[in-house]
Amino acid sequence: MADAERCTARQRAILTAIVESYIETGEPVGSGAIARLQGLQHEGPGMSPATIRNEMAVLSDYGLLEQPHTSAGRIPTARAFRMYVERLGVKVANGRSQREMNARIDSRFLDVSGTQAVLERTSHVLATLSSGVGVAIASAPDGDLLEHVHFSRLAAARVLAVVVTRGGMVRDRVLALDRDLTLVELETAANFLNENFRGWSMERVRAEIALRVERERSEYQRILNSVQQLWTKAVPDLPSRAVFVEGVANLIGSHPMVTSDDRERLREMLSALEAKQRLVDLLNAYIDARQESVRVVFDLDEHAPEMAGLVLIAAPARMGGESRGMVGVIGPKRMQYERTMHAVGYIAQVFDRMLDVRE
Repeated sequence: MADAERCTARQRAILTAIVESYIETGEPVGSGAIARLQGLQHEGPGMSPATIRNEMAVLSDYGLLEQPHTSAGRIPTARAFRMYVERLGVKVANGRSQREMNARIDSRFLDVSGTQAVLERTSHVLATLSSGVGVAIASAPDGDLLEHVHFSRLAAARVLAVVVTRGGMVRDRVLALDRDLTLVELETAANFLNENFRGWSMERVRAEIALRVERERSEYQRILNSVQQLWTKAVPDLPSRAVFVEGVANLIGSHPMVTSDDRERLREMLSALEAKQRLVDLLNAYIDARQESVRVVFDLDEHAPEMAGLVLIAAPARMGGESRGMVGVIGPKRMQYERTMHAVGYIAQVFDRMLDVRE
């Protein structure tokens, strides 16, 4: 029988109070502290510390509470956190606090344009709101085909590249080149790509250019070398994805929801965050681009052992009904779930509005 099904309403109320108290304080929760909570008064008479102690014993037998020391206090297990999140549900509430958060989020994107800039700002906003690690990953869908590329010279050895795909993605990037290219060379490179590779997949373009560079030994190769340098720098994240991570300091600094015992393990976790392809693999393992809601994942260590004890809250970001990437937060079990889930869900839902007419 599922935990939620065998728990009585009173036990669920007590468990919720324990989880929220533990999130707030980080300390084991005793029956006396729960008995003093006004929110439990509606459960009726008999909610004395002794009654709560008995119910806590039952919850411990269910594997929802554990006793870290010999004191009477209990802390919630991962199963308890999972049950707590399931009870919260994934809803976009219309209360005043949620509307205020939505307005704050909207205001942070007013001066941002372009997919890359929106995703970068997203990771920053989520890190700030959750006090965890904000993650935003740009989608690189299979089969997205090249429509047009344009290069503009900004300064010596600096070029603005704009790559447009048939799926509607516009990638703009300032390139720092190994050598300066003239306007004629840039125009020649753009014409070469547009005439030869329109309708090709991004990775196929990369592979074909590399093949032709190996094959040619002529003036044609000089052009190819310029093309290769421009394309490699303009589309560096394919076939993998552009990954934006911010807020790592939230986990290893003096965050009140991270204990000193966890910090060494969290430092080990940073190596996984720095290896961004590992992070892409992690989200791909748990977040389905077709899903419509936020998902909260507690068993990250099954895919990445260094992330034991951490939680992922993430959702696919959509535009025009299609996945454009993923947004989420990685943090300790002691986090403000409702606020974080709402922020992730809201940004994922309005992602198309953030990008609308800006690209």
